[in-house]
Amino acid sequence: MRPSHAHAATAACVAVVVIGHDDGAHVGEAVRSALGQGPAVREVVAVDDCSTDGSAALLDRLAADDPRVRVIRLPVNSGGCGTPRNTGLDAVTAPYVMFLDSDDLLPPGAADALLAAATGADAEVTGGLCVRRELPSGREVPWEPGLYASPAVLAHPAHRTRLVHDTLCVNKLYATAFLREHGIRFPGGRFPYEDIVFTARVWAAAPRVALVPDPVYVWHVRRSARRLSISLDRAGIGNWRARTHACRTAHDILLDAGEKRLARAARAKFLDHDLRMYARELPLRDEDHRRAWWEHTRTVLAGYDAADWARDPVAPGPLIARVVLASPEPRDLPRLRELASRPARLRPPYARTEDGTPCWSPDLPGITLEPLLTRPAPLLPLAVDAELRPRARRLRLRLHDLYGRTAQAGPAEVEVEWRHRDGTGPAVRRTLPLRPSAGGTWTARTPVRLDRLASLATGTWDLRLRVRFRDGTTRRVTAHALAGPGLLRRHALPSLRHAVLLVHPYATHSGSLAVRVATGTRGITPLLRARLRRPPRVRAPSGPASSPSPESPGSPSGASGCG
Repeated sequence: MRPSHAHAATAACVAVVVIGHDDGAHVGEAVRSALGQGPAVREVVAVDDCSTDGSAALLDRLAADDPRVRVIRLPVNSGGCGTPRNTGLDAVTAPYVMFLDSDDLLPPGAADALLAAATGADAEVTGGLCVRRELPSGREVPWEPGLYASPAVLAHPAHRTRLVHDTLCVNKLYATAFLREHGIRFPGGRFPYEDIVFTARVWAAAPRVALVPDPVYVWHVRRSARRLSISLDRAGIGNWRARTHACRTAHDILLDAGEKRLARAARAKFLDHDLRMYARELPLRDEDHRRAWWEHTRTVLAGYDAADWARDPVAPGPLIARVVLASPEPRDLPRLRELASRPARLRPPYARTEDGTPCWSPDLPGITLEPLLTRPAPLLPLAVDAELRPRARRLRLRLHDLYGRTAQAGPAEVEVEWRHRDGTGPAVRRTLPLRPSAGGTWTARTPVRLDRLASLATGTWDLRLRVRFRDGTTRRVTAHALAGPGLLRRHALPSLRHAVLLVHPYATHSGSLAVRVATGTRGITPLLRARLRRPPRVRAPSGPASSPSPESPGSPSGASGCG
């Protein structure tokens, strides 16, 4: 019979384990955010992973000011995030525990929201919404928002297999006895993406789960930091090998526990999330990296079976995987990058086999795309090309016909939206008719009021589109940035409003069109100075050093994560 945790009071029931290494600039704020949760927090166990920057002395001062703070110093740097978390877990005395990385925060009320749900549902694991906050802009993006859209209680994790997508350990409250009873710990030492393995062990133990829509964790993303987090430092092939190892280990943990549905969902998650994320960046790497990535990925995918592909063989992740498996050498990288974007874009050429079946390419006829012929228009990976001419201040869009399905759906108009990447100011929208043009395409043209964008906010504006079909259904898409003479380069334009307008259309990592704008000499000079003064990025050393992790709470100084 499942042990009850409902007897726990709502006060002094939570321990927060804070880990860090050489992160004196942030760890104090992290600890204070834990103490700021109020009476719900019995203790804050701060584990310093052999810092050399004065972090330990700062933690000692915090402990002297508040008896709830206990400091544990590791005599030797562990090289990862698992060992300090395990050390903290061993030390806690409270009936519930949660984890916090040194450069992240717990928002006010997080512990209360999690604890109330845990005790009310008698849940061993309670999860809440994590928000990724980009710094210094402050732009916030929710992590797996669909999971936390409304309160829920699950008798078993398999009742909502999407849980395997939330591989973060930090946005959850755990019953301490549950973790100890099942021997659930993090991989120790230097083990990147330890969250992926830890959460698999949690779900494999079949806890009762409560979910709350409240924000319970703020994950700081510092892309301009001198020392990148593991989640952002993906340039080396070792990062991809570490991630695939963690994902395969998680799958095996679930399978060995008899959780076949969750294990299958974990493999699907790898295709839809991990594979797509790294495939988007593959064109940025050198030839040696691409070949090593391709070879290693083929080895990983060789372990997949027919059931893994049967669910949706033309979904972006499985389709990328099928192309990789079908070719011993890297190929079609720009096209795969577009397919890996969100939303996915399948760009021409649209090849067919001799019998007319849609396929990836003439030399890979075995990769058939026939399911696209019956897919609803709002789910099609539509391809739109965008050509922005700053001097003319005009945007031209061209929608391609995807194996006749686009024409069958009848594209009628497109809503053009410019949205500031940092969420600054209102979006700028305009709806245009789509007109048939040569080559089975549809085009739309519109002026772009660059002065207005700059007046609303300088910085980066992303182009987003919504194609509307004759039956009223719509499909959100982004646009492929066309290159060519005078297109993707900087322009200094005269402006009645700003004197000088600096405009730089460019292609994002996924090939989508975006544009940076700055105004006047005052606006341009800081941008140029910032680029000149930006320190060179240093990848984490291969030797010991507690560093953050993946695209889960990652921090440049002492966190973890898993993307």
